[in-house]
Amino acid sequence: MNIKANDLSKIYGNGENGVTALSHVNLSIVSGDFISIIGPSGSGKSTLLHLLSGLDRPTFGSVTYDGKEIYRYSEKELSAFRRRRIGFIFQQFHLLPVLTAMENIIMPLLLDRRQPDLNYLNQLAELLGIQERLYHLPHELSGGQQQRIAIARALIAKPDIIFADEPTGNLDSKSGKEVIELLQNVGKKMGKALVLITHDSRIAQMAERQLQIVDGVLSEVKR
Repeated sequence: MNIKANDLSKIYGNGENGVTALSHVNLSIVSGDFISIIGPSGSGKSTLLHLLSGLDRPTFGSVTYDGKEIYRYSEKELSAFRRRRIGFIFQQFHLLPVLTAMENIIMPLLLDRRQPDLNYLNQLAELLGIQERLYHLPHELSGGQQQRIAIARALIAKPDIIFADEPTGNLDSKSGKEVIELLQNVGKKMGKALVLITHDSRIAQMAERQLQIVDGVLSEVKR
């Protein structure tokens, strides 16, 4: 898996009222990468994630996955592409309260009319330490356990890459560190790329590559 962003830019509004959220970003991501992107609120972090993952379209520039430009897809094709090749983890867990942990995990597959691979589900549950929690409802789980369920849901479709947008924002520092270590461990064992958006420098430093974004401009952080 090879992702390339070339001259990626996003401008909201027109003419003098236009606001540049992202400016001329170039970035490459390959299988197994663990990349953190840090920056203050409003710097363009989430905009970049949305463009890289096909959730929003750039004003200009391109994003290719294995040489294919994703923004040439129709909306239906792009939606299917996201379901099958990309996993998302957000600050809010977005678990459906009336469904068990297992039902929440497999929901993306059912929406795509696919049956879950139970052996793979059990492997994920073991890696994430949630084997004993699969039949619990979300309100019966701690915040850290709910985020682990959300991670399993992001991985259930066997995506190439995980995009995590402030995944520790609703957790205490100990639980947050544990979640990032789990993500790192799962990514390595399964050969997934992980791109983590954060404003927490301690979390960002856990990544193998650290980038920063300021006023829409992306740069590498030298260690």
